[in-house]
Amino acid sequence: MGKVAFVFPGQASQYPGMGKELAEKYPSARAVFDEADKALGFSLSKMCFEGTEDELKLTTNTQPCILTVSVAVQRVLADKGLTPDFVAGHSLGEYSALVAAGALKFSDAVQIVRKRGTYMQEAVPAGVGAMAAILGLSPAVVADACKRAAEGEICAPANLNSPDQTVISGHAGAVKRAVEIASQLGAKRAVILAVSAPFHSALMQPAQDRLAADLKNTAFSHLKMPLVTNVDADTISTGEEAREALIRQVSMPVRWEESVRTLIDEGVNTFVEVGPGKVLTGLLRQIERSVAALNVEDEKSLATTLDKIAAAKSDAA
Repeated sequence: MGKVAFVFPGQASQYPGMGKELAEKYPSARAVFDEADKALGFSLSKMCFEGTEDELKLTTNTQPCILTVSVAVQRVLADKGLTPDFVAGHSLGEYSALVAAGALKFSDAVQIVRKRGTYMQEAVPAGVGAMAAILGLSPAVVADACKRAAEGEICAPANLNSPDQTVISGHAGAVKRAVEIASQLGAKRAVILAVSAPFHSALMQPAQDRLAADLKNTAFSHLKMPLVTNVDADTISTGEEAREALIRQVSMPVRWEESVRTLIDEGVNTFVEVGPGKVLTGLLRQIERSVAALNVEDEKSLATTLDKIAAAKSDAA
Protein backbone atom coordinates (compact mmCIF):
# COMPACT_ATOMS: atom_id res chain seq x y z
CA MET A 1 0.00 0.00 0.00
CA GLY A 2 1.23 3.49 -0.86
CA LYS A 3 0.86 6.60 1.25
CA VAL A 4 -2.39 8.11 2.53
CA ALA A 5 -3.38 11.77 2.21
CA PHE A 6 -6.22 13.43 4.09
CA VAL A 7 -7.81 16.18 1.97
CA PHE A 8 -10.18 18.70 3.54
CA PRO A 9 -13.09 20.37 1.73
CA GLY A 10 -13.75 24.09 1.31
CA GLN A 11 -16.79 26.26 0.86
CA ALA A 12 -19.84 24.77 -0.96
CA SER A 13 -19.53 21.39 0.81
CA GLN A 14 -21.87 22.40 3.65
CA TYR A 15 -25.32 20.93 4.26
CA PRO A 16 -27.84 21.03 7.14
CA GLY A 17 -27.25 18.37 9.81
CA MET A 18 -23.58 17.84 8.95
CA GLY A 19 -21.49 16.32 11.74
CA LYS A 20 -24.50 15.54 13.96
CA GLU A 21 -24.32 11.75 13.72
CA LEU A 22 -20.61 11.55 14.62
CA ALA A 23 -20.99 14.12 17.43
CA GLU A 24 -23.76 12.02 18.99
CA LYS A 25 -21.73 8.82 18.84
CA TYR A 26 -18.10 9.90 19.45
CA PRO A 27 -17.02 12.01 22.44
CA SER A 28 -13.92 13.23 20.54
CA ALA A 29 -16.17 14.69 17.80
CA ARG A 30 -18.57 16.23 20.34
CA ALA A 31 -15.58 17.84 22.10
CA VAL A 32 -14.63 19.67 18.88
CA PHE A 33 -18.13 21.16 18.57
CA ASP A 34 -18.07 22.17 22.26
CA GLU A 35 -14.69 23.84 21.74
CA ALA A 36 -16.02 25.76 18.72
CA ASP A 37 -19.09 26.94 20.66
CA LYS A 38 -16.85 28.18 23.49
CA ALA A 39 -14.28 29.86 21.21
CA LEU A 40 -16.94 31.71 19.19
CA GLY A 41 -19.34 32.53 22.02
CA PHE A 42 -22.42 31.11 20.28
CA SER A 43 -23.74 27.65 19.39
CA LEU A 44 -22.00 26.79 16.14
CA SER A 45 -22.92 23.14 16.83
CA LYS A 46 -26.63 24.07 16.71
CA MET A 47 -26.01 25.87 13.40
CA CYS A 48 -24.37 22.74 11.91
CA PHE A 49 -26.96 20.30 13.25
CA GLU A 50 -30.17 22.37 12.91
CA GLY A 51 -29.32 25.42 10.77
CA THR A 52 -31.05 26.09 7.46
CA GLU A 53 -29.34 25.95 4.09
CA ASP A 54 -29.55 29.76 3.81
CA GLU A 55 -27.96 30.22 7.24
CA LEU A 56 -25.12 27.83 6.38
CA LYS A 57 -24.58 29.53 3.00
CA LEU A 58 -23.49 32.84 4.58
CA THR A 59 -19.70 32.87 4.17
CA THR A 60 -19.11 34.03 7.73
CA ASN A 61 -21.01 30.91 8.96
CA THR A 62 -19.94 28.46 6.23
CA GLN A 63 -16.25 28.70 6.98
CA PRO A 64 -16.23 27.93 10.74
CA CYS A 65 -18.95 25.27 10.28
CA ILE A 66 -17.03 23.31 7.62
CA LEU A 67 -13.77 23.62 9.57
CA THR A 68 -15.44 22.31 12.74
CA VAL A 69 -17.08 19.32 11.05
CA SER A 70 -13.83 18.45 9.25
CA VAL A 71 -11.75 18.56 12.44
CA ALA A 72 -14.38 16.51 14.30
CA VAL A 73 -14.21 13.83 11.58
CA GLN A 74 -10.39 13.86 11.67
CA ARG A 75 -10.42 13.35 15.47
CA VAL A 76 -12.67 10.29 15.07
CA LEU A 77 -10.29 8.89 12.45
CA ALA A 78 -7.37 9.46 14.84
CA ASP A 79 -9.29 7.54 17.53
CA LYS A 80 -9.63 4.69 15.04
CA GLY A 81 -5.87 4.71 14.49
CA LEU A 82 -5.91 6.30 11.03
CA THR A 83 -3.40 9.10 10.51
CA PRO A 84 -2.24 10.44 7.14
CA ASP A 85 1.23 10.70 5.60
CA PHE A 86 0.29 14.03 3.97
CA VAL A 87 -2.49 16.61 4.28
CA ALA A 88 -3.99 19.23 1.96
CA GLY A 89 -7.15 21.32 1.90
CA HIS A 90 -9.14 23.15 -0.76
CA SER A 91 -9.02 26.90 0.08
CA LEU A 92 -10.69 27.07 3.54
CA GLY A 93 -9.82 23.35 3.89
CA GLU A 94 -6.15 24.28 4.31
CA TYR A 95 -7.02 25.50 7.84
CA SER A 96 -8.55 22.09 8.68
CA ALA A 97 -5.41 20.44 7.25
CA LEU A 98 -3.15 22.61 9.43
CA VAL A 99 -5.17 21.74 12.56
CA ALA A 100 -4.86 18.04 11.63
CA ALA A 101 -1.10 18.50 11.16
CA GLY A 102 -0.77 20.11 14.61
CA ALA A 103 0.40 23.46 13.20
CA LEU A 104 -2.61 25.47 14.36
CA LYS A 105 -4.75 25.18 17.49
CA PHE A 106 -8.38 24.45 16.62
CA SER A 107 -9.73 27.23 18.87
CA ASP A 108 -7.49 29.74 17.03
CA ALA A 109 -8.42 28.36 13.61
CA VAL A 110 -12.18 28.54 14.18
CA GLN A 111 -11.97 32.18 15.28
CA ILE A 112 -9.75 33.10 12.33
CA VAL A 113 -11.96 31.49 9.68
CA ARG A 114 -15.02 33.19 11.15
CA LYS A 115 -13.20 36.51 10.59
CA ARG A 116 -11.88 35.35 7.22
CA GLY A 117 -15.45 34.78 6.05
CA THR A 118 -16.49 38.24 7.25
CA TYR A 119 -13.48 39.95 5.64
CA MET A 120 -14.10 38.21 2.32
CA GLN A 121 -17.79 39.12 2.44
CA GLU A 122 -16.96 42.78 3.17
CA ALA A 123 -14.07 43.17 0.71
CA VAL A 124 -16.29 43.82 -2.31
CA PRO A 125 -19.77 45.44 -2.32
CA ALA A 126 -22.62 43.07 -3.29
CA GLY A 127 -23.06 42.81 -7.06
CA VAL A 128 -19.59 44.16 -7.95
CA GLY A 129 -17.89 40.77 -8.19
CA ALA A 130 -18.84 37.31 -9.43
CA MET A 131 -17.55 33.78 -9.93
CA ALA A 132 -18.35 31.23 -12.63
CA ALA A 133 -17.61 27.56 -13.24
CA ILE A 134 -16.32 26.54 -16.67
CA LEU A 135 -16.52 22.83 -17.51
CA GLY A 136 -15.03 21.04 -20.50
CA LEU A 137 -12.25 23.47 -21.45
CA SER A 138 -8.56 23.21 -20.53
CA PRO A 139 -7.25 25.62 -17.85
CA ALA A 140 -5.09 27.36 -20.50
CA VAL A 141 -8.11 28.03 -22.75
CA VAL A 142 -10.09 29.35 -19.75
CA ALA A 143 -7.20 31.64 -18.78
CA ASP A 144 -7.15 33.01 -22.32
CA ALA A 145 -10.94 33.59 -22.24
CA CYS A 146 -10.50 35.54 -18.98
CA LYS A 147 -7.80 37.75 -20.59
CA ARG A 148 -10.05 38.48 -23.57
CA ALA A 149 -13.02 39.23 -21.30
CA ALA A 150 -11.21 41.50 -18.82
CA GLU A 151 -11.35 44.76 -20.84
CA GLY A 152 -9.50 46.61 -18.08
CA GLU A 153 -11.38 44.82 -15.28
CA ILE A 154 -10.28 41.85 -13.17
CA CYS A 155 -11.13 38.37 -14.45
CA ALA A 156 -8.90 35.35 -13.82
CA PRO A 157 -8.90 31.63 -12.91
CA ALA A 158 -9.63 31.23 -9.18
CA ASN A 159 -9.90 27.45 -8.66
CA LEU A 160 -7.87 25.20 -10.99
CA ASN A 161 -9.85 22.18 -9.85
CA SER A 162 -9.26 19.50 -12.51
CA PRO A 163 -8.36 19.16 -16.21
CA ASP A 164 -12.06 19.62 -16.89
CA GLN A 165 -13.13 22.23 -14.32
CA THR A 166 -11.90 25.78 -13.73
CA VAL A 167 -13.68 28.38 -11.61
CA ILE A 168 -13.10 32.02 -12.56
CA SER A 169 -13.46 35.15 -10.45
CA GLY A 170 -13.43 38.94 -10.80
CA HIS A 171 -15.63 41.89 -11.71
CA ALA A 172 -19.20 40.79 -12.49
CA GLY A 173 -19.24 42.24 -16.03
CA ALA A 174 -15.91 40.66 -16.98
CA VAL A 175 -16.92 37.27 -15.55
CA LYS A 176 -20.17 37.40 -17.55
CA ARG A 177 -18.19 38.19 -20.73
CA ALA A 178 -15.81 35.30 -19.99
CA VAL A 179 -18.77 32.92 -19.61
CA GLU A 180 -20.05 33.99 -23.05
CA ILE A 181 -16.59 33.54 -24.63
CA ALA A 182 -16.15 30.11 -22.96
CA SER A 183 -19.55 29.02 -24.32
CA GLN A 184 -18.51 30.10 -27.82
CA LEU A 185 -15.27 28.13 -27.42
CA GLY A 186 -17.25 24.94 -26.76
CA ALA A 187 -17.43 24.71 -22.96
CA LYS A 188 -19.73 21.88 -21.81
CA ARG A 189 -21.08 24.26 -19.20
CA ALA A 190 -20.31 27.85 -18.21
CA VAL A 191 -22.41 29.10 -15.32
CA ILE A 192 -22.35 32.01 -12.88
CA LEU A 193 -22.12 30.65 -9.31
CA ALA A 194 -24.32 31.72 -6.40
CA VAL A 195 -21.49 33.04 -4.22
CA SER A 196 -21.31 36.16 -2.10
CA ALA A 197 -17.93 37.48 -3.29
CA PRO A 198 -15.24 37.03 -6.00
CA PHE A 199 -12.98 34.73 -3.97
CA HIS A 200 -9.34 34.07 -4.93
CA SER A 201 -9.05 37.14 -7.15
CA ALA A 202 -7.14 40.42 -6.84
CA LEU A 203 -10.40 41.99 -5.61
CA MET A 204 -9.82 40.10 -2.33
CA GLN A 205 -6.71 42.16 -1.47
CA PRO A 206 -8.55 44.19 1.27
CA ALA A 207 -9.61 40.90 2.93
CA GLN A 208 -6.06 39.55 2.60
CA ASP A 209 -4.60 42.63 4.33
CA ARG A 210 -7.04 42.35 7.24
CA LEU A 211 -6.49 38.60 7.61
CA ALA A 212 -2.68 39.00 7.46
CA ALA A 213 -2.79 41.08 10.64
CA ASP A 214 -4.73 38.34 12.48
CA LEU A 215 -2.50 35.54 11.18
CA LYS A 216 0.65 37.41 12.24
CA ASN A 217 -0.72 37.47 15.80
CA THR A 218 -1.51 33.72 15.79
CA ALA A 219 0.86 31.00 16.99
CA PHE A 220 1.89 28.43 14.37
CA SER A 221 3.93 25.27 15.10
CA HIS A 222 5.94 22.95 12.89
CA LEU A 223 3.78 20.40 11.07
CA LYS A 224 3.66 16.75 12.18
CA MET A 225 3.30 15.69 8.54
CA PRO A 226 3.90 17.63 5.29
CA LEU A 227 1.12 19.75 3.80
CA VAL A 228 0.70 20.67 0.13
CA THR A 229 -0.38 24.31 -0.14
CA ASN A 230 -3.04 25.69 -2.49
CA VAL A 231 -0.96 28.67 -3.45
CA ASP A 232 2.22 26.89 -4.60
CA ALA A 233 1.05 23.25 -4.93
CA ASP A 234 4.20 22.38 -2.99
CA THR A 235 4.98 20.67 0.33
CA ILE A 236 5.70 22.69 3.46
CA SER A 237 6.65 21.61 6.97
CA THR A 238 7.15 24.80 9.05
CA GLY A 239 4.63 27.02 10.81
CA GLU A 240 6.08 30.12 9.18
CA GLU A 241 5.53 28.69 5.68
CA ALA A 242 1.97 27.75 6.68
CA ARG A 243 1.13 31.25 7.88
CA GLU A 244 2.58 32.88 4.77
CA ALA A 245 0.69 30.49 2.45
CA LEU A 246 -2.62 31.23 4.22
CA ILE A 247 -2.09 34.96 3.70
CA ARG A 248 -1.28 34.72 -0.02
CA GLN A 249 -4.06 32.20 -0.57
CA VAL A 250 -6.85 34.81 -0.18
CA SER A 251 -6.21 36.62 -3.48
CA MET A 252 -4.41 33.84 -5.38
CA PRO A 253 -5.88 30.86 -7.26
CA VAL A 254 -6.38 27.45 -5.66
CA ARG A 255 -4.07 25.12 -7.63
CA TRP A 256 -5.96 21.96 -6.71
CA GLU A 257 -5.16 19.72 -9.66
CA GLU A 258 -1.43 20.46 -9.27
CA SER A 259 -1.68 19.87 -5.49
CA VAL A 260 -3.17 16.42 -6.08
CA ARG A 261 -0.47 15.60 -8.65
CA THR A 262 2.21 16.69 -6.16
CA LEU A 263 0.76 14.26 -3.60
CA ILE A 264 0.71 11.44 -6.18
CA ASP A 265 4.37 12.21 -7.05
CA GLU A 266 5.12 11.86 -3.31
CA GLY A 267 3.75 8.29 -3.39
CA VAL A 268 0.16 8.89 -2.27
CA ASN A 269 -2.30 6.40 -3.77
CA THR A 270 -5.13 6.68 -1.21
CA PHE A 271 -6.98 9.95 -0.70
CA VAL A 272 -9.50 10.37 2.12
CA GLU A 273 -11.79 13.40 1.95
CA VAL A 274 -12.29 14.35 5.60
CA GLY A 275 -15.39 16.46 6.25
CA PRO A 276 -18.78 17.24 4.72
CA GLY A 277 -19.68 16.30 1.14
CA LYS A 278 -17.82 14.57 -1.69
CA VAL A 279 -16.69 17.54 -3.80
CA LEU A 280 -12.98 16.63 -3.61
CA THR A 281 -13.69 12.93 -4.18
CA GLY A 282 -15.44 13.91 -7.43
CA LEU A 283 -12.53 16.13 -8.50
CA LEU A 284 -10.04 13.34 -7.73
CA ARG A 285 -11.84 11.06 -10.18
CA GLN A 286 -11.48 13.75 -12.85
CA ILE A 287 -7.77 14.24 -12.07
CA GLU A 288 -6.50 10.64 -11.66
CA ARG A 289 -8.70 7.56 -11.74
CA SER A 290 -5.93 5.14 -10.70
CA VAL A 291 -5.86 6.33 -7.05
CA ALA A 292 -8.32 5.33 -4.33
CA ALA A 293 -10.72 8.18 -3.48
CA LEU A 294 -12.57 7.67 -0.17
CA ASN A 295 -14.52 10.02 2.07
CA VAL A 296 -15.63 10.24 5.70
CA GLU A 297 -18.51 12.47 6.81
CA ASP A 298 -20.82 10.18 8.82
CA GLU A 299 -21.03 6.73 10.42
CA LYS A 300 -21.62 4.84 7.15
CA SER A 301 -18.75 6.45 5.21
CA LEU A 302 -16.47 6.02 8.25
CA ALA A 303 -17.12 2.26 8.33
CA THR A 304 -16.66 1.91 4.54
CA THR A 305 -13.38 3.83 4.51
CA LEU A 306 -11.91 1.97 7.50
CA ASP A 307 -12.83 -1.38 5.86
CA LYS A 308 -11.29 -0.41 2.52
CA ILE A 309 -8.05 0.81 4.09
CA ALA A 310 -7.78 -2.32 6.26
CA ALA A 311 -8.30 -4.48 3.16
CA ALA A 312 -5.66 -2.54 1.18
CA LYS A 313 -3.18 -2.93 4.07
CA SER A 314 -3.72 -6.68 4.29
CA ASP A 315 -3.37 -7.02 0.48
CA ALA A 316 -0.10 -5.08 0.65
CA ALA A 317 1.15 -7.30 3.50
